[in-house]
Amino acid sequence: MQISPALSSLVAALWVLLPFAVGTDATPVVRAQTNSVRLPMAKRINATGSAKILERDQARVRGLRARAAARASGHRLPIPGRDSGSVPATSQAVDYVVNVNTFIVDTGSANTWVGAGQPYQQTSSTRETHDTVEVFYGSGAFIGTEFDDLVSLDTGGPLTIFGQSIGGATDSFGFDGVDGILGIGPVGLTRQTLSPDETSTIATVTDNLFSQGAISQNLVAVSFEPTSSIGNTNGELAFGATDRSKFVGAINFAPITSTFPSSQFFGIDQSLRYGAFTPLLFESAGIVDTGTTLLLIASDALQAYTAANGAVFDDDVGLYRLTPAQFADLKSLFFNIHGVVFEFTANAQIWPRALNGAIGGSPDFVYLIVGDIGSQSGSGLDVVNGMAFIERFYTVFDTDNSRVGIANTPFTKATTN
Repeated sequence: MQISPALSSLVAALWVLLPFAVGTDATPVVRAQTNSVRLPMAKRINATGSAKILERDQARVRGLRARAAARASGHRLPIPGRDSGSVPATSQAVDYVVNVNTFIVDTGSANTWVGAGQPYQQTSSTRETHDTVEVFYGSGAFIGTEFDDLVSLDTGGPLTIFGQSIGGATDSFGFDGVDGILGIGPVGLTRQTLSPDETSTIATVTDNLFSQGAISQNLVAVSFEPTSSIGNTNGELAFGATDRSKFVGAINFAPITSTFPSSQFFGIDQSLRYGAFTPLLFESAGIVDTGTTLLLIASDALQAYTAANGAVFDDDVGLYRLTPAQFADLKSLFFNIHGVVFEFTANAQIWPRALNGAIGGSPDFVYLIVGDIGSQSGSGLDVVNGMAFIERFYTVFDTDNSRVGIANTPFTKATTN
Protein backbone atom coordinates (compact mmCIF):
# COMPACT_ATOMS: atom_id res chain seq x y z
CA MET A 1 0.00 0.00 0.00
CA GLN A 2 1.40 3.37 -1.03
CA ILE A 3 1.64 6.06 1.64
CA SER A 4 2.68 9.64 1.00
CA PRO A 5 6.03 10.20 2.76
CA ALA A 6 4.85 13.57 4.02
CA LEU A 7 1.76 11.99 5.53
CA SER A 8 3.75 9.15 7.08
CA SER A 9 4.00 11.49 10.08
CA LEU A 10 0.27 11.10 10.48
CA VAL A 11 0.69 7.33 10.13
CA ALA A 12 3.03 7.40 13.09
CA ALA A 13 0.58 9.54 15.01
CA LEU A 14 -2.28 7.09 14.61
CA TRP A 15 -0.55 3.74 14.28
CA VAL A 16 -0.51 2.97 17.99
CA LEU A 17 -4.26 2.49 17.91
CA LEU A 18 -5.38 2.61 14.30
CA PRO A 19 -3.75 1.12 11.18
CA PHE A 20 -3.70 4.06 8.78
CA ALA A 21 -3.16 4.64 5.09
CA VAL A 22 -3.24 7.43 2.54
CA GLY A 23 -3.32 6.69 -1.18
CA THR A 24 -5.33 5.39 -4.11
CA ASP A 25 -4.92 1.81 -2.92
CA ALA A 26 -6.94 2.58 0.19
CA THR A 27 -10.27 0.77 0.02
CA PRO A 28 -12.89 3.50 -0.52
CA VAL A 29 -15.42 2.21 1.98
CA VAL A 30 -17.03 4.18 4.78
CA ARG A 31 -18.34 1.98 7.52
CA ALA A 32 -21.63 2.66 9.25
CA GLN A 33 -21.34 4.81 12.35
CA THR A 34 -18.71 3.43 14.73
CA ASN A 35 -19.81 5.73 17.59
CA SER A 36 -16.26 6.89 18.24
CA VAL A 37 -12.69 6.82 17.00
CA ARG A 38 -10.00 6.88 19.68
CA LEU A 39 -6.36 7.88 19.53
CA PRO A 40 -3.74 7.62 22.29
CA MET A 41 -1.99 10.77 23.54
CA ALA A 42 1.34 11.36 25.25
CA LYS A 43 3.01 14.29 27.00
CA ARG A 44 6.33 15.43 25.57
CA ILE A 45 9.03 17.79 26.84
CA ASN A 46 11.50 19.47 24.52
CA ALA A 47 14.51 19.87 26.80
CA THR A 48 16.02 22.55 24.57
CA GLY A 49 13.07 24.84 25.13
CA SER A 50 11.53 23.71 28.39
CA ALA A 51 12.76 26.74 30.34
CA LYS A 52 10.51 28.91 28.16
CA ILE A 53 7.14 27.32 28.90
CA LEU A 54 5.49 30.51 30.13
CA GLU A 55 7.06 32.63 27.39
CA ARG A 56 5.83 30.22 24.73
CA ASP A 57 2.30 30.11 26.23
CA GLN A 58 2.11 33.91 26.46
CA ALA A 59 3.23 34.21 22.83
CA ARG A 60 0.49 31.75 21.88
CA VAL A 61 -2.14 33.87 23.66
CA ARG A 62 -0.95 36.96 21.77
CA GLY A 63 -1.26 34.97 18.57
CA LEU A 64 -4.78 33.82 19.44
CA ARG A 65 -5.86 37.40 20.16
CA ALA A 66 -4.29 38.66 16.93
CA ARG A 67 -5.96 35.96 14.82
CA ALA A 68 -9.36 36.68 16.39
CA ALA A 69 -8.97 40.42 15.78
CA ALA A 70 -7.90 39.84 12.18
CA ARG A 71 -10.94 37.63 11.50
CA ALA A 72 -13.25 40.19 13.09
CA SER A 73 -11.86 42.96 10.89
CA GLY A 74 -11.91 40.81 7.77
CA HIS A 75 -8.18 41.18 7.25
CA ARG A 76 -5.61 38.45 6.74
CA LEU A 77 -3.08 38.15 9.57
CA PRO A 78 0.46 38.52 8.19
CA ILE A 79 3.01 36.01 9.42
CA PRO A 80 6.06 37.64 11.01
CA GLY A 81 9.57 36.50 10.15
CA ARG A 82 11.40 33.87 12.12
CA ASP A 83 13.34 36.56 13.96
CA SER A 84 10.28 38.54 15.00
CA GLY A 85 10.29 39.56 18.62
CA SER A 86 6.76 38.19 18.99
CA VAL A 87 8.00 34.62 18.53
CA PRO A 88 10.07 32.92 21.25
CA ALA A 89 13.57 31.85 20.25
CA THR A 90 12.83 28.30 21.36
CA SER A 91 10.23 25.94 19.96
CA GLN A 92 7.63 23.85 21.74
CA ALA A 93 8.57 23.36 25.39
CA VAL A 94 5.79 21.01 26.49
CA ASP A 95 3.15 19.62 24.19
CA TYR A 96 0.54 16.90 24.05
CA VAL A 97 0.82 14.74 20.97
CA VAL A 98 -1.18 11.95 19.40
CA ASN A 99 2.03 9.96 19.63
CA VAL A 100 5.45 11.03 20.85
CA ASN A 101 7.25 13.31 18.37
CA THR A 102 4.36 13.47 15.91
CA PHE A 103 1.20 15.59 15.88
CA ILE A 104 0.38 18.30 18.40
CA VAL A 105 -3.31 18.14 19.33
CA ASP A 106 -4.68 21.69 19.18
CA THR A 107 -8.22 22.85 20.02
CA GLY A 108 -7.11 26.46 19.57
CA SER A 109 -6.71 26.04 15.81
CA ALA A 110 -8.51 24.05 13.14
CA ASN A 111 -5.95 23.55 10.35
CA THR A 112 -4.36 20.13 10.08
CA TRP A 113 -0.97 20.15 8.41
CA VAL A 114 2.25 18.18 8.00
CA GLY A 115 5.74 18.96 6.86
CA ALA A 116 7.49 20.39 9.90
CA GLY A 117 9.64 17.26 10.06
CA GLN A 118 9.96 16.31 6.39
CA PRO A 119 8.74 17.81 3.09
CA TYR A 120 5.31 17.01 1.71
CA GLN A 121 5.43 14.65 -1.29
CA GLN A 122 2.39 14.04 -3.44
CA THR A 123 1.14 10.62 -4.56
CA SER A 124 -1.35 9.60 -7.23
CA SER A 125 -4.26 10.07 -4.82
CA THR A 126 -3.26 13.59 -3.76
CA ARG A 127 -5.21 16.47 -5.22
CA GLU A 128 -3.50 19.83 -5.06
CA THR A 129 -5.92 22.69 -4.58
CA HIS A 130 -5.33 26.14 -6.04
CA ASP A 131 -4.88 27.54 -2.53
CA THR A 132 -1.85 28.35 -0.46
CA VAL A 133 -2.26 28.18 3.32
CA GLU A 134 -0.62 29.95 6.22
CA VAL A 135 -1.28 30.05 9.95
CA PHE A 136 0.42 32.08 12.68
CA TYR A 137 0.18 30.56 16.17
CA GLY A 138 2.12 33.18 18.11
CA SER A 139 4.57 30.48 19.20
CA GLY A 140 5.23 29.38 15.61
CA ALA A 141 3.87 29.43 12.08
CA PHE A 142 3.66 27.50 8.84
CA ILE A 143 3.23 28.36 5.15
CA GLY A 144 2.42 25.84 2.44
CA THR A 145 -0.02 24.41 -0.07
CA GLU A 146 -3.43 22.93 0.67
CA PHE A 147 -4.07 19.35 -0.53
CA ASP A 148 -7.02 16.95 -0.50
CA ASP A 149 -6.47 13.21 0.03
CA LEU A 150 -8.01 9.97 1.19
CA VAL A 151 -7.30 9.07 4.79
CA SER A 152 -8.06 5.48 5.79
CA LEU A 153 -8.30 4.14 9.30
CA ASP A 154 -8.76 0.51 10.26
CA THR A 155 -10.77 0.25 13.46
CA GLY A 156 -11.79 -3.36 12.96
CA GLY A 157 -12.99 -2.62 9.43
CA PRO A 158 -12.23 -0.09 6.72
CA LEU A 159 -12.95 3.52 7.59
CA THR A 160 -12.04 6.14 5.01
CA ILE A 161 -12.22 9.92 5.21
CA PHE A 162 -12.78 11.26 1.70
CA GLY A 163 -11.33 14.57 0.61
CA GLN A 164 -9.63 15.44 3.86
CA SER A 165 -7.97 18.82 3.44
CA ILE A 166 -4.38 18.85 4.72
CA GLY A 167 -1.76 21.58 4.56
CA GLY A 168 1.64 20.63 3.23
CA ALA A 169 4.18 22.97 4.81
CA THR A 170 6.89 24.44 2.61
CA ASP A 171 8.21 26.46 5.55
CA SER A 172 7.54 26.33 9.28
CA PHE A 173 9.13 27.42 12.53
CA GLY A 174 8.50 26.79 16.21
CA PHE A 175 7.81 23.06 15.78
CA ASP A 176 11.11 21.26 16.29
CA GLY A 177 10.63 17.56 17.00
CA VAL A 178 7.03 17.36 15.76
CA ASP A 179 5.60 16.79 12.29
CA GLY A 180 2.67 19.17 12.36
CA ILE A 181 -0.63 19.95 14.03
CA LEU A 182 -3.94 18.12 14.27
CA GLY A 183 -6.26 21.13 14.46
CA ILE A 184 -9.61 20.25 16.01
CA GLY A 185 -10.86 23.69 17.05
CA PRO A 186 -13.99 25.44 15.69
CA VAL A 187 -13.98 25.37 11.90
CA GLY A 188 -14.32 29.16 11.73
CA LEU A 189 -10.68 29.36 12.79
CA THR A 190 -9.67 28.20 9.30
CA ARG A 191 -11.25 31.25 7.65
CA GLN A 192 -8.64 33.63 6.20
CA THR A 193 -5.93 30.95 6.31
CA LEU A 194 -6.29 30.15 2.59
CA SER A 195 -5.39 32.28 -0.41
CA PRO A 196 -7.08 33.19 -2.70
CA ASP A 197 -10.11 31.57 -1.00
CA GLU A 198 -9.83 33.70 2.13
CA THR A 199 -13.52 33.47 3.04
CA SER A 200 -13.65 29.67 2.75
CA THR A 201 -13.40 27.32 5.72
CA ILE A 202 -11.70 23.93 5.88
CA ALA A 203 -13.56 20.96 7.35
CA THR A 204 -11.62 19.46 10.26
CA VAL A 205 -10.97 15.75 10.72
CA THR A 206 -13.81 15.75 13.26
CA ASP A 207 -16.19 17.47 10.84
CA ASN A 208 -15.44 14.95 8.09
CA LEU A 209 -15.69 11.92 10.36
CA PHE A 210 -19.15 13.16 11.38
CA SER A 211 -20.45 14.29 7.98
CA GLN A 212 -19.35 11.02 6.39
CA GLY A 213 -21.10 8.92 9.04
CA ALA A 214 -18.07 7.51 10.81
CA ILE A 215 -18.97 8.93 14.23
CA SER A 216 -22.34 9.64 15.80
CA GLN A 217 -21.65 13.11 17.24
CA ASN A 218 -19.49 16.02 16.13
CA LEU A 219 -17.43 16.23 19.30
CA VAL A 220 -14.01 15.40 20.70
CA ALA A 221 -13.34 14.25 24.26
CA VAL A 222 -9.93 14.44 25.93
CA SER A 223 -8.79 12.41 28.93
CA PHE A 224 -5.30 12.51 30.35
CA GLU A 225 -3.86 10.91 33.45
CA PRO A 226 -1.38 13.12 35.35
CA THR A 227 2.09 11.64 35.30
CA SER A 228 5.50 12.27 36.81
CA SER A 229 7.26 10.68 33.84
CA ILE A 230 7.50 11.62 30.18
CA GLY A 231 6.71 9.64 27.05
CA ASN A 232 4.07 7.27 28.40
CA THR A 233 0.88 6.99 26.40
CA ASN A 234 -1.48 7.91 29.22
CA GLY A 235 -4.03 10.06 27.42
CA GLU A 236 -6.80 9.54 24.91
CA LEU A 237 -8.43 11.62 22.22
CA ALA A 238 -11.91 10.29 21.41
CA PHE A 239 -13.89 11.46 18.37
CA GLY A 240 -17.66 11.11 18.39
CA ALA A 241 -18.56 9.94 21.90
CA THR A 242 -17.70 10.27 25.56
CA ASP A 243 -16.26 7.38 27.54
CA ARG A 244 -18.06 6.78 30.83
CA SER A 245 -15.07 4.92 32.25
CA LYS A 246 -12.91 8.05 32.04
CA PHE A 247 -14.87 10.34 34.37
CA VAL A 248 -16.86 10.30 37.61
CA GLY A 249 -20.18 12.00 38.24
CA ALA A 250 -21.83 14.01 35.50
CA ILE A 251 -20.35 16.10 32.71
CA ASN A 252 -21.12 19.78 33.26
CA PHE A 253 -21.69 21.51 29.91
CA ALA A 254 -21.11 25.25 29.58
CA PRO A 255 -22.19 27.18 26.48
CA ILE A 256 -19.61 28.93 24.34
CA THR A 257 -19.23 32.45 25.71
CA SER A 258 -20.49 35.46 23.78
CA THR A 259 -17.51 37.54 24.92
CA PHE A 260 -14.95 38.39 22.24
CA PRO A 261 -12.27 37.12 21.58
CA SER A 262 -12.91 33.99 23.68
CA SER A 263 -16.10 33.43 21.68
CA GLN A 264 -14.00 32.61 18.61
CA PHE A 265 -12.53 29.53 20.31
CA PHE A 266 -13.79 26.92 22.76
CA GLY A 267 -14.40 29.75 25.21
CA ILE A 268 -16.49 29.61 28.38
CA ASP A 269 -17.40 31.95 31.25
CA GLN A 270 -15.96 31.10 34.65
CA SER A 271 -15.01 32.61 37.99
CA LEU A 272 -12.02 31.69 40.13
CA ARG A 273 -11.05 31.88 43.78
CA TYR A 274 -8.06 30.78 45.85
CA GLY A 275 -9.00 28.83 48.96
CA ALA A 276 -12.28 29.60 50.65
CA PHE A 277 -12.13 33.40 50.77
CA THR A 278 -9.79 34.92 48.17
CA PRO A 279 -11.53 35.85 44.90
CA LEU A 280 -9.21 36.03 41.89
CA LEU A 281 -11.65 36.48 39.00
CA PHE A 282 -15.33 37.22 38.96
CA GLU A 283 -17.36 36.02 35.96
CA SER A 284 -14.75 36.14 33.18
CA ALA A 285 -14.37 34.70 29.72
CA GLY A 286 -11.55 32.31 28.92
CA ILE A 287 -10.74 29.41 26.63
CA VAL A 288 -10.09 25.70 27.10
CA ASP A 289 -7.06 24.95 24.96
CA THR A 290 -5.00 21.79 24.44
CA GLY A 291 -2.31 23.82 22.68
CA THR A 292 -1.41 25.73 25.86
CA THR A 293 0.67 23.97 28.51
CA LEU A 294 -0.04 25.99 31.65
CA LEU A 295 -3.05 27.43 33.44
CA LEU A 296 -2.88 31.13 32.56
CA ILE A 297 -4.86 33.80 34.41
CA ALA A 298 -5.13 37.59 34.12
CA SER A 299 -2.22 39.62 35.54
CA ASP A 300 -4.21 41.10 38.44
CA ALA A 301 -5.58 37.67 39.34
CA LEU A 302 -2.06 36.21 39.23
CA GLN A 303 -0.83 39.01 41.52
CA ALA A 304 -3.54 38.22 44.08
CA TYR A 305 -2.76 34.50 43.78
CA THR A 306 0.98 34.89 44.42
CA ALA A 307 0.38 37.40 47.22
CA ALA A 308 -1.77 34.78 48.94
CA ASN A 309 0.67 31.90 48.58
CA GLY A 310 4.03 33.68 48.66
CA ALA A 311 5.31 32.45 45.29
CA VAL A 312 8.19 34.30 43.62
CA PHE A 313 9.14 34.28 39.95
CA ASP A 314 12.20 32.22 39.02
CA ASP A 315 13.89 33.98 36.10
CA ASP A 316 16.02 30.97 35.23
CA VAL A 317 13.12 28.53 34.97
CA GLY A 318 10.47 31.00 33.86
CA LEU A 319 7.86 29.80 36.37
CA TYR A 320 6.74 30.85 39.84
CA ARG A 321 8.17 28.80 42.68
CA LEU A 322 7.44 27.92 46.30
CA THR A 323 9.54 26.49 49.08
CA PRO A 324 8.42 23.07 50.38
CA ALA A 325 7.06 24.80 53.49
CA GLN A 326 5.01 27.21 51.38
CA PHE A 327 3.73 24.34 49.27
CA ALA A 328 2.52 22.57 52.42
CA ASP A 329 0.20 25.55 52.96
CA LEU A 330 -0.91 25.91 49.31
CA LYS A 331 -4.70 25.98 49.05
CA SER A 332 -6.90 24.70 46.24
CA LEU A 333 -8.15 26.85 43.39
CA PHE A 334 -11.90 26.68 42.77
CA PHE A 335 -13.42 27.23 39.33
CA ASN A 336 -17.11 28.01 39.09
CA ILE A 337 -18.13 26.97 35.58
CA HIS A 338 -21.80 27.25 34.62
CA GLY A 339 -22.92 26.85 38.24
CA VAL A 340 -20.67 23.91 39.10
CA VAL A 341 -17.54 24.27 41.25
CA PHE A 342 -14.43 22.31 40.28
CA GLU A 343 -11.54 21.97 42.72
CA PHE A 344 -7.99 22.33 41.38
CA THR A 345 -5.92 20.93 44.22
CA ALA A 346 -2.51 22.03 45.47
CA ASN A 347 -0.90 19.06 43.71
CA ALA A 348 -2.64 19.99 40.47
CA GLN A 349 -1.10 23.48 40.64
CA ILE A 350 2.52 22.33 40.52
CA TRP A 351 4.98 21.00 37.99
CA PRO A 352 5.81 17.33 38.79
CA ARG A 353 8.67 17.55 41.28
CA ALA A 354 10.38 14.50 39.80
CA LEU A 355 10.72 16.49 36.56
CA ASN A 356 12.19 19.69 37.99
CA GLY A 357 15.47 18.90 36.27
CA ALA A 358 13.75 18.74 32.88
CA ILE A 359 12.93 22.46 33.12
CA GLY A 360 16.23 23.50 34.66
CA GLY A 361 14.73 23.68 38.13
CA SER A 362 16.12 22.89 41.55
CA PRO A 363 15.01 19.93 43.71
CA ASP A 364 14.78 22.42 46.59
CA PHE A 365 11.76 24.24 45.13
CA VAL A 366 8.24 23.49 43.97
CA TYR A 367 7.27 25.16 40.67
CA LEU A 368 3.75 26.36 39.87
CA ILE A 369 1.99 25.68 36.58
CA VAL A 370 -0.17 28.80 37.10
CA GLY A 371 1.14 31.73 35.07
CA ASP A 372 0.44 35.29 33.93
CA ILE A 373 -1.67 35.58 30.78
CA GLY A 374 -0.06 38.94 30.08
CA SER A 375 -3.06 41.28 30.39
CA GLN A 376 -5.38 42.63 33.07
CA SER A 377 -8.82 41.11 33.66
CA GLY A 378 -11.65 42.39 31.51
CA SER A 379 -9.82 41.79 28.22
CA GLY A 380 -12.32 39.17 27.02
CA LEU A 381 -9.72 36.43 27.42
CA ASP A 382 -8.81 36.27 31.11
CA VAL A 383 -8.15 32.53 31.53
CA VAL A 384 -6.58 29.82 29.45
CA ASN A 385 -7.43 26.40 30.84
CA GLY A 386 -4.45 24.66 29.26
CA MET A 387 -3.37 21.06 29.46
CA ALA A 388 -2.30 21.48 33.09
CA PHE A 389 -6.02 21.96 33.78
CA ILE A 390 -7.22 19.34 31.30
CA GLU A 391 -4.98 16.70 32.91
CA ARG A 392 -7.23 16.86 35.96
CA PHE A 393 -10.65 16.98 34.29
CA TYR A 394 -12.37 15.07 31.51
CA THR A 395 -13.03 17.63 28.80
CA VAL A 396 -15.50 17.54 25.91
CA PHE A 397 -15.35 19.88 22.93
CA ASP A 398 -18.88 19.67 21.55
CA THR A 399 -19.11 21.38 18.16
CA ASP A 400 -22.68 20.22 17.50
CA ASN A 401 -24.07 22.05 20.51
CA SER A 402 -21.54 24.91 20.82
CA ARG A 403 -20.46 23.98 24.31
CA VAL A 404 -17.61 22.62 26.42
CA GLY A 405 -18.11 19.82 28.93
CA ILE A 406 -16.03 19.28 32.07
CA ALA A 407 -16.18 16.42 34.57
CA ASN A 408 -14.14 15.14 37.46
CA THR A 409 -11.98 12.06 36.94
CA PRO A 410 -10.36 9.50 39.24
CA PHE A 411 -7.24 11.70 38.99
CA THR A 412 -8.78 15.08 39.82
CA LYS A 413 -7.46 14.94 43.35
CA ALA A 414 -4.53 12.60 42.79
CA THR A 415 -1.21 13.44 44.49
CA THR A 416 0.76 12.38 41.40
CA ASN A 417 2.96 15.47 41.39
